[in-house]
Amino acid sequence: MKKHNYSAGPCILPQEVFEKSAQAIRNFNNSDLSLLEISHRSKDFVAVMDEARALVLELLNLEAKGYQVLFLQGGASLEFLMVPYNLMKVNGKAAYLDTGTWANNAIKEAKLFGETTIVASSKEQNYNHIPAEYTIPIDADYFHCTSNNTIFGTQMKSFPKTNIPTVCDMSSDIFSRVLDFSQFDIIYAGAQKNMGAAGTTLVVIKEEILGKTGRTIPSILDYEKHIKAESMYNTPAVFAVYTCLLTLQWLKNQGGIAAIEKINEAKANLLYSEIDRNSMFKGTAAMEDRSNMNATFLLENPELQELFDSMWKKAGISGITGHRSVGGYRASMYNALPLESVQVLVDVMKEFEVLYSKNSELV
Repeated sequence: MKKHNYSAGPCILPQEVFEKSAQAIRNFNNSDLSLLEISHRSKDFVAVMDEARALVLELLNLEAKGYQVLFLQGGASLEFLMVPYNLMKVNGKAAYLDTGTWANNAIKEAKLFGETTIVASSKEQNYNHIPAEYTIPIDADYFHCTSNNTIFGTQMKSFPKTNIPTVCDMSSDIFSRVLDFSQFDIIYAGAQKNMGAAGTTLVVIKEEILGKTGRTIPSILDYEKHIKAESMYNTPAVFAVYTCLLTLQWLKNQGGIAAIEKINEAKANLLYSEIDRNSMFKGTAAMEDRSNMNATFLLENPELQELFDSMWKKAGISGITGHRSVGGYRASMYNALPLESVQVLVDVMKEFEVLYSKNSELV
């Protein structure tokens, strides 16, 4: 039976990425060597890295605008540390918007380096919305936000304008919608959601903002050293970078970000319409802040959970259980998830309502 993969990350990837990466593991570029055993400094892999970095700038429309692309390791969690190391001046300060678990984790790391101002937070409301009104201090060294909150199902629909560098963690919605990406000075994202296999982290940096902190930065954490080495300061995650290249090629062939955004909107509209219509379910995020990537919802009657779980599992659906910290359900609809899979989930929800909305004695 076909599986409908709603996993939050690592997650679904295009089928052709699996096929091409599997072939590369067996025999890369007809070299009779596996991708996993060639040198990362070989001509063939350097070409992979160069094309992947170029495609990132092309898809984000950041070519010739002073940006550099890095493929690093350590996940977005290491970027929580690298950002203040590279941007917060000695005795400086930073401004953070607290919209979820990962934003909160980034704040904890920044506090190790200096004054960290939380400009607004939705924590007291269990992160069910994006704060709408806040002031960013003009004397901060940078402003940090998280564009999409995977656990709580919220997404920033617009971004504040400020004269200080803006940093955005886009781990769970990068390449999913059209934005003016030049409004950000650093964008970072773990690969394992919309880009490729787990193991590498994309960082896009406006180079002119670097080298101004006055602090000594360990070499492995210094963006400038990674830029100079063209993502080869240490051995890169070869397989993860290659799957990123394949996924970026797939996205370009779909028509780029503008084309995939329309598909993502159709998927989100289909599922949220059913959540709102169906008497058995309720959404958890504020409607105006609902994420197109991660739809979070609950059963109106938690006692029916076992019955609903049995139905969606029987339909070949995988990975919709909510994060362990919040419970409920989370349907992650990343770029590679087809509309067909969302329709299968919606059909199960409709069937569930018909069977159990007026038959409480079956519980």
